[in-house]
Formats: sequence, C-alpha cells, structure tokens
Amino acid sequence: MPTTRLLIEYDGTDFRGWQTQRVGPTVQSAVEAALATALREPVGVVGSGRTDAGVHARGQVAHFVTDAEVETRRLLASLNGLLPPSVVALAAEPAPDGFHARYDARQRHYRYLASTRPRALDRRTRAFLYPALDLDRMNEAAAALLGRHDFSSFCRTRSETTNRVCTVERARWAAGERPGDLTFEVSADRFLHGMVRALVGTLVEVGRGRRAPADLGDVLAARDRRAAGPAAPALGLSLDRVDYPLPAFA
Repeated sequence: MPTTRLLIEYDGTDFRGWQTQRVGPTVQSAVEAALATALREPVGVVGSGRTDAGVHARGQVAHFVTDAEVETRRLLASLNGLLPPSVVALAAEPAPDGFHARYDARQRHYRYLASTRPRALDRRTRAFLYPALDLDRMNEAAAALLGRHDFSSFCRTRSETTNRVCTVERARWAAGERPGDLTFEVSADRFLHGMVRALVGTLVEVGRGRRAPADLGDVLAARDRRAAGPAAPALGLSLDRVDYPLPAFA
C-alpha cells in the first residue's frame, strides 16, 4: 500500500507527549483523528520518535499507509483545518516504498531553549534557569558526550530500552541574541527516554559550579541515572529535525 509522510510542528504544552496514551490528549491521537476525518477511514500514524509530555517539535516526521487515494496538497489543507491550533502539518508527500519514519531515521536533532531572565512572549517554549550560567564550563563538559557511549546515566530508570548506546555528533551551548538567552543543540543517531532533559539538567549543574566539567566522564561511566543531575523542564525542549538517507520534503 502507498505510504505518505508528514512533517509536523507542534506546541507540546497541552499534550501528554507524542504517543497515544490511555488518558489525556496526545499529538499522535490528534493527527490520527484529523486523518480519519480527511480520508474517511481510520489511519494509524507512526512518528520518528516519541516526545515527552510538554516537549515541542519543529520537525517531527510521521508516516501512514492507506489504500485511499491521497492528493497531498489537498490533504495538507484538510489536516490544518481539522487539527487543533497547536499542531500544524507543514508538509505532506509520497514516501519511498517501505519507508518507516522511525526505523529509517539516521540522525535526530534536538534544541533546548533557556534564559536566565524571565520571559513573557516565549514562556511556553523557553525554560527559566537562574542564576547566570558559565557557558565555557558547560561546553567543556558537553565535549565528553561526543562519540559512541552507553547513556544509561541519562535514561529514565523505568525505561524498557535495553540498548542504551548512542552516538552523539553534536552537543553545544550558545548564547542567544538577547542577554540571558541560551540554546543547547544536540544531535545523535538515537535518543533514550528522557535523555536530552537529563543532559541539560546535568550540564546546568556544571554551569552553576556544582559539578566540575571533568565529572561528565565519570557520570557516563557510572551507567546509573542517580549519577546524573535532575531533568530540565520539558517546556524548553523541541525536536528540530530528523535526517534520512534520502532527502525528505524538498
């Protein structure tokens, strides 16, 4: 059956994450409900990865399979008329045969927005972290994350994931345009449950002088969630982009 893929943006504030849950609204259920109305049949949607409750996405990729004829331009307009305002379908296109949004992904890119000053306009997408943080110390510590490691120390303890090895290609903090604004960008072949928020929370402790930058190597080696810092607030995190072997959404 033909496969269609979607590029989706959402404000995750009012959702219990991407994946359908027994209780509470999720982005996946909202997309599936809109597709069912647009295509006049129930359709299951598979995302490139699960985002936790309160986490956003600028570039979530999803696919669905249907026997129904899909005219992507018309479908895109229909979806954006049916989806809640906090979810937007940015693009839709036929996918290559056998395409799978999750298993075919080669790299995922996340961004964490924070500020050491209170903000009003982007308070739903930027975490308030006070007092000021030492970016140089945080980037020195983040360098230890690069490469292929077991990230058990940054994975939720109740996660059912047994393979906790990830290859991180980018992990860096940068100052924003406004005084006090900070951005953390991290890219890897895969991420574990709660991994990015745990990374951010641990690096913030380094930036506050509560840990030495060299401690990150010991935290990784411990393979114990208790060795890392607390998870950073969900509202600052967004899934920015997902890369595939062949370019998507040209």
